[in-house]
Amino acid sequence: MTESDADLRAELERLKAENENLKQSARPGRGALSLKVSEKGAVSVYGLGRFPVTLYKEQWTKLLGMTEEIQSFIKANDSRLKTKD
Repeated sequence: MTESDADLRAELERLKAENENLKQSARPGRGALSLKVSEKGAVSVYGLGRFPVTLYKEQWTKLLGMTEEIQSFIKANDSRLKTKD
């Protein structure tokens, strides 16, 4: 093996490690939630499913104002609602 082969192998391993680190930091751990301001100025929540949940500020405020209603609805309909495994 020439020196250039060793350098190429070392660089390949470094890039593989860097790629894996980027993959891990790009997506939160399972069950972890994160927030981001979208390009259009909305709030996106990541980690609930495959795609983020994105709403504008006034939509989040309205939804969060219904917290007790939503929780009561979920309790009242518990037997009909599915859970994600």
